[in-house]
Amino acid sequence: MEKVNIKIEGRIYSVDKDLTVLEAARRCGYNIPSLCSWNHGKCSLASCRVCLVEIRTARGGKLFASCVYPVADIPAEKGFEVFISSPMATKARKASVELLLSNHSKDCQTCVKNGHCELLHVAQVTGAEANKYEGELTPTTYDDLAPGIVRDTSKCILCGRCIERCKEAQGIGILGFEKRGFQTIVAPVMNKSFAKVPCLQCGQCINVCPTGALSEHREIDKVDAAMKAGKKVIVQTAPAVRAAIAEEFGKKVGEENGTGRMVAALHRLGFYRVFDTNFSADLTIMEEAQELINRITKGGVLPQITSCSPGWINYMEFFYSDLIPNVSTCKSPHEMFGAILKSYYAKKHGLDPKDIYVVSVMPCTAKKYEEARPQNAVDGLRDVDAVITTRELALMIKRAGIMWNSLPEEEFDNDLVGEYTGAGAIFGVTGGVMEAALRTAYHTLNGKEYEAIDFKEVRGLQGVKEAEVDMGAAGKVKVAVTSGMANAKKLLDEIREGKSEYAFIEIMCCPGGCINGGGQPFVKPSLMENEDPDILETYRQKRADVLYTIDERKTIRQSHNNPDIQVLYKDYLGEPCSELSEHLLHTSYVKDRE
Repeated sequence: MEKVNIKIEGRIYSVDKDLTVLEAARRCGYNIPSLCSWNHGKCSLASCRVCLVEIRTARGGKLFASCVYPVADIPAEKGFEVFISSPMATKARKASVELLLSNHSKDCQTCVKNGHCELLHVAQVTGAEANKYEGELTPTTYDDLAPGIVRDTSKCILCGRCIERCKEAQGIGILGFEKRGFQTIVAPVMNKSFAKVPCLQCGQCINVCPTGALSEHREIDKVDAAMKAGKKVIVQTAPAVRAAIAEEFGKKVGEENGTGRMVAALHRLGFYRVFDTNFSADLTIMEEAQELINRITKGGVLPQITSCSPGWINYMEFFYSDLIPNVSTCKSPHEMFGAILKSYYAKKHGLDPKDIYVVSVMPCTAKKYEEARPQNAVDGLRDVDAVITTRELALMIKRAGIMWNSLPEEEFDNDLVGEYTGAGAIFGVTGGVMEAALRTAYHTLNGKEYEAIDFKEVRGLQGVKEAEVDMGAAGKVKVAVTSGMANAKKLLDEIREGKSEYAFIEIMCCPGGCINGGGQPFVKPSLMENEDPDILETYRQKRADVLYTIDERKTIRQSHNNPDIQVLYKDYLGEPCSELSEHLLHTSYVKDRE
């Protein structure tokens, strides 16, 4: 990369030519406050004006937004210089924040972003006064009708980050600026509810919102009520949760595998049983791998597309429901676990299924919609009764006064169900479902294990990955992995046009997979003083590495070798894709959903 010299606060630094002043400053050890930038310092609209700096030339100094100003345009050799702490710059940034605060809700104590609010942080850094400017506030819209996302425009600062994130990640642009002037708000078209537009409920917009304008629809009260009512409240936790939950308690991204302490905290919160969704990830692989084999060997519809991402299912039903025959009918792992808990587990323990209340801890806000789907119920009982995000679980732990760093490492409960393999752990990262399925499909087809158990061709955080895998008896099979609907669209269009050459495609809604789900801990782009400047580029990989390490360290790494899974099929289900499995573990989809 070509380098240029930039002069910041009297010192000359050599930086990449294609950086903005904001990016360059962070790499040189300066943290310029910012609210509208998110991804590696790239700005959405340069609208917040919090990152103003003074750029001086021979003709004097002027203010510029550092998030969009290129370093190539301020060569130090020509006497150009950037000032972050000059009176002109500091006064301007303070005024920008004060203007934002003047039209902002002040209920910080009850705000869902309390402790993570970037607006409050930049107000403290700039010394902004909350009531410097007072007057009429923009009328508020409060939308809590959708199962996954809540929108409160009284806390919106019109930075546009959510708008750009929806376009970039999912390619659909659900959000935009509505109305004009002082009445401007960010909303779906015509200020409709998220429940009335083709929103995927993925929560990527929540992840980038600097304030509490967007948040998950919390279900902690439902869990509290079930415990108070005396229900047998059983909790299960998704693989990606353990890769990130320690971040809520001060750990750096990827620093700690939080499994043992998370289990200890859940026991102390009073759950009847604490189980691992990794077990049912193995169960999902057994069903999905057999379904794939049936399609390959019996002339079924190909490519088969995995179905464990509810955001992807929402996208498919809204925009590609003609591809329903391609989509695996397998329920996602936590829904499968709920069905098993209310049938097999209940029968073995003499419990009334109606008394069992299943809570799923998920990295995903779209799981809240999935929980309520009528197709995810058996004999009139929902598979899962409540979904809480990683952030919600952290809140429950803090609310109970449990000290994370003082917790011991504890094991999941394992009465009849619970053992999991390395294959189940990697479900949380893009490519993990594909890799786990290939391990088991190869064994089923050939009666032996694949020698190179790590299918590294499908690993990595690229938008689309493809590979050709030798499946022995089935010959060479082409597969593809993608995450983010903007990336998936090309593959889906190829299927629609009859041009797809793949047998199996894994699609995850959130870029990077569940490790980057809409319910995961916030990665704070403006609170960077004590963080790695490149954390926004590496946080997904750091979380993924936690899961791959779990896989590598497991003695059993293939779903079909899970002893508890073997017992489940021997004693109850019979075989994968049996009549009972179809009844409990498979689902259906909605065509032309509105």
